[in-house]
Amino acid sequence: MEIEKLLETVLPKARIRARLIDVVSWASDAGFYYLRPKAVVQPVSEEEVKGLFAFSHQHKVPLTFRTAGTSLSGQSITDGILVDLSQFWNKVTVENEGELVRVQPGVIGAIVNAFLRKYKRKIGPDPASINSAMMGGILSNNASGMCCGVSKNSYHTTRYIRFVLPNGKSYTTEAEADYARFREECPAIYLKLEEMRAQVQQQPALHDIIRHKYKTKNTVGYSVNAFIDYEHPLDILAHLLIGAEGTLGFIAEAVLQTVLDYPAKSTALLYFPDMYAACQAIVPLTEAGAEAVELMDRASLRSIEHMEGVPALIKTLPGAAAALLVEFQGNNQEELQEKVNGFLSLSPQLALLSPPAFTADPAEQAFLWKVRKGMFPAVGAVRASGTTVILEDVAFPVERLGDAILDLQALFQRHKYDNAIIFGHAKDGNIHFVVTQAFDTPSEIERYNRFLQEVVALVVKKYNGALKAEHGTGRNMAPFVETEWGSEIYAIMKSLKETIDPENLLNPGVIINHDKNAHIQYLKDLPKVEEEVDKCMECGFCEHKCPSRNITLTPRRRIVVRRELLKLKRQGNKKQHKKLLQQYQYDGLDTCAVDGLCATACPVDINTGDLVKRLRRESHSDLANEVALLVASNFKLATSVAKAGLKAGVGVNSLLGANTLVNLTKGAKAIVPALPLWSNQLAAAPGFAAQAEKASSTKEKAAVVYFPTCISRTMGDAAGGKKSTIETFISLSGKAGIDFLIPQDAQGSCCGQIFSSKGYSKAFAHTANETIQKVWQWTDEGRLPLVLDVTSCTYTLQGCRPVLTPENKTKLDKLKIIDSIDYIMDFVLPHAQVVRRKERVVLHPVCSLQKMGLEAKFVSIAKQLAQEVTVPLHSGCCGMAGDRGFLVPELTKSATMPEANEVKQQEYDGYYSSAKTCEMAMSEAVGRNYESIMYLLDECIGQRSNTATQNAAVAGGAPAAL
Repeated sequence: MEIEKLLETVLPKARIRARLIDVVSWASDAGFYYLRPKAVVQPVSEEEVKGLFAFSHQHKVPLTFRTAGTSLSGQSITDGILVDLSQFWNKVTVENEGELVRVQPGVIGAIVNAFLRKYKRKIGPDPASINSAMMGGILSNNASGMCCGVSKNSYHTTRYIRFVLPNGKSYTTEAEADYARFREECPAIYLKLEEMRAQVQQQPALHDIIRHKYKTKNTVGYSVNAFIDYEHPLDILAHLLIGAEGTLGFIAEAVLQTVLDYPAKSTALLYFPDMYAACQAIVPLTEAGAEAVELMDRASLRSIEHMEGVPALIKTLPGAAAALLVEFQGNNQEELQEKVNGFLSLSPQLALLSPPAFTADPAEQAFLWKVRKGMFPAVGAVRASGTTVILEDVAFPVERLGDAILDLQALFQRHKYDNAIIFGHAKDGNIHFVVTQAFDTPSEIERYNRFLQEVVALVVKKYNGALKAEHGTGRNMAPFVETEWGSEIYAIMKSLKETIDPENLLNPGVIINHDKNAHIQYLKDLPKVEEEVDKCMECGFCEHKCPSRNITLTPRRRIVVRRELLKLKRQGNKKQHKKLLQQYQYDGLDTCAVDGLCATACPVDINTGDLVKRLRRESHSDLANEVALLVASNFKLATSVAKAGLKAGVGVNSLLGANTLVNLTKGAKAIVPALPLWSNQLAAAPGFAAQAEKASSTKEKAAVVYFPTCISRTMGDAAGGKKSTIETFISLSGKAGIDFLIPQDAQGSCCGQIFSSKGYSKAFAHTANETIQKVWQWTDEGRLPLVLDVTSCTYTLQGCRPVLTPENKTKLDKLKIIDSIDYIMDFVLPHAQVVRRKERVVLHPVCSLQKMGLEAKFVSIAKQLAQEVTVPLHSGCCGMAGDRGFLVPELTKSATMPEANEVKQQEYDGYYSSAKTCEMAMSEAVGRNYESIMYLLDECIGQRSNTATQNAAVAGGAPAAL
C-alpha cells in the first residue's frame, strides 16, 4: 500500500502531501545536502504528532520535523516522512508585560519580536535569518546570533518547554505534576539521565571540559551542559532538546525569558588595512560596551559591494582589507553616547583606514544590517554555474582570532578555494566561512573532504575551538563530534540518543552518525536552469513573503522544481518529467501572484515572479497573443464591455438575490476551472466622461495630471452610497485648492499590468508604449507630474521601460509618475485643513507600496488622520494580483487568512489601502469595507477658504498652480 494511504489512518488526506511535486519541492532546505521525502505531512495537534510517532515505529519510517527550512547543516531533510510545522503552529502569547513570551514552533522569530516591540523587549537569539527562521529551528539549533553571545541564546533564555517524546509521552516543565509523572511513565529514560548526570558530576575532568566548552558558542553534539546546570531529569531532558536538532523529541511549545530591546542604537562600519588589524579592535570595542562586533573580510565585502546604497569606499579598499560592523546600544541617548565616546577615545590607537562614522538613523542602520545578513546568500548569487554554496561555522578563542583566520585563509589557498569569504560574530570569536564548489566528480568531493579534515584539525587540535558555534551539528559535522568532545562525552551523547530513540527513527544521521563519510554523502546539485533564478541557493528567506506558501509552492520551491525538471530531462525520465510538468502548471504558474515581494526578502533580489511571467509568456499560443493584442488595441471598447458586464451582474443579484452570481459562477467554475468567480465586492463605476469634463482644469493652471486607472474607471464602490474613486480624488483636491487635469482620452488607456502579469508581452508592449506617448502629451512633455490612483498601476507604469521603444524610453526618463500616496503626502496634506480625526484605523499596505518604498509615507498619512493606526503584523500580499483572485480564488483566500484573522480580533473605524482589487480581496476576507486611503483623507479634511489658499500661495507653500 502507498504511504499516502497508510498515513490517512493518522491525518486527513488534505494535510498529507505525497504527489511528485510535493516531495520534490520539499526535498531541499538551505543546506548543501539533498534527500527526497516519501511524504510531507502537516499535523495540527500534539495528538496527531503522537500518531505520527506511532506510525513511524509501526512502519519503520524515519520522521523529521521542519519549520522554515533555513538550517544550513542538513538537519531538516529526510528520505522518510517530513513533518512540516510552518503553517499550523504559529501562536504567540506575550505574558508578564513582555517579560515572557509563549511560542509554538512555526512562528517566525521576527514576528515574535514584533509582538514584543511595544514592551521594548525581544527574544535573546538574533540569528541573521530571524526574518524567516521559525522558533522550532531557533530552539532546536540553539540559535544565537549577532548580539546575544552565549548568555542570551536559546538554551539560556528558555524558561519552560512542552514536548513529545518518540514513545508518545508528552510533558511540560511548567507543570509540577509532570516531574513525578515523567519518573513513573519513563523510568528507563529517567534513570539513564540520572546516571549520566552522576557520571559527569563525579568526574571533575568531564565537568571541567563541559564548563569550558560552553563559555564560548558551541552547538556541536547535544547540550551536555544540561547535566551540570540542572538536577532533575525532566529539566535536564528539556534543555537537552534545545540544540538537539529534532533528534530527541518534538518541541510543541516553549516559554522564553525575553531581553531588553534597547531603544537607542548607534551603528558604524569600520575599515581596517588587514584582518589582523581588525581583530586587534575587537577587545577595545567589547570593553567599551559594543553589543555587536561583526567581522567581514575583503572577499565578503566584495560580494556585496555591487548592492545599491553600499558605501562607495568599499570598492576602493585594498585587497587585504577587513571591516567591522559595530553597534552600541543603550536605554537612552546619554547612555549610548557615553559608550560611543568611550570607544572613540581609544580609536586613534587602532589602525583604521578612515575615521569612525556612527549613525543613529534607523533606515541607515537597517541597511547596514541587511548588507551583513545578506553575505551568505550573496556569495551564492555570484558563484560559478553548477557549484554549491557551503557555509561552515566555527569558533576560536577571541585572543587568537587573528592568527586563526590567517590559518584558515592559508587553507583556502592550499585547497584552491579562491573565492572563499570570512565573516562572523567577532566579539564571540565566532567565524563563518563560505566556499563554493561543484560536487559533480569524485575528485571534487575528495577535495572538499581533504579541506574539511584539515579545518577540523585546525579548529580542534591547534586552537581548541568549536566546530559549530551556532548552526547546529547537522550532517556535515556529525562525523567529527567525537573528535571535538572526546570518546567519553561522545559515548554519553550516543547513549542519550539510544535511550530516547532506540530505533533511531527520529531525524537519523543528524548529530550521531556512525558513517565517517556522512559529510560527503547526499550532496545537493544546483544545476543552471534559468537566468532569472540561477543565483538562488535555496536559503528560504523569501518563503514567508509568498502568498501561495500555504496552498501550493513558495519561490524557493518553485525554483527547486524547475531544477528537478532539468535533472529528469537530462536523465531521460520522460514519465516523471511529464508528470511534474503537469503538476507545475497549477502549483507553480497558476497560483503565483507574481507580486514580486519575494525579491524584497531575497538577499540577491531574485523576483521569482519574473520567471513565472516568462513561463506564462512562453505557454501562450500565437492565437492567444493576437487576441490579447486585439484587446489592448481596442481597450476603450474592452473596458466598456467589462463595465456593462458589471452592471448586468449587479442587476442579476438585485433581482434574484445577493449571492446569485457567486453561486452560479462557483458552479460553472467547478466544470470549467478557467472561468472567473464573481465577487460581491464588484460594482460598476459611474460615467467617466462627465466627471472628467466637469472637474478638469487646464495645463496652464494644473499642478498635476490625474490619470484615473482603468480599474477606477470601471469599478465602483460595492458598499453603496459612497463616491467613486475618481469623485473622491476630485473632492479632496478641491478641498485642498489644487487644480488638476484629467485627460479626456484617458478612457482608452491602461498601464498594461493586466497583460504583463499574464505574460502577454506584445499586448503589454503595445499598451505601455501607447500610454507613455499619451502621458508625454498630457504632462506637457514631463513638466507636470502624473498621478495614478492604484498603486500597482503606478508601479507598472514606472517600471515599463524594458518594453518601450528607444524614443519612449527617453520620454519615460523625463516623466514624473507618482502614486496617489505621493500626491496626498506631498501635494494635498501640506495645504489641507484636517478638521477631524478617526479614532482607530487599520491599513493594508499593498505589495507595490512595499516595492516602491512608500509604505512609510502611507502610514504617515494615516497617522495624521487617525488617533491610532494599525498595520497588521501579518500584512502581506493578498494574492489578488489584479484578477488572479477571480480566477484562482483559493489563492486569495489562503493569502489573506493570516492578516484577516488578525484584523478581525477588533473593530476599526476605517479599513484602508491603495489598490482597488486588493481592497476587494481584504473586504471579502475581513467582512469589512476596505477602501482607498483617499476616502479617509476626504472625510477628514475641510474646504480651504480662498484666504487660506492665497496665503499659502504667497508663502510659497502651495504648488505652483495655486
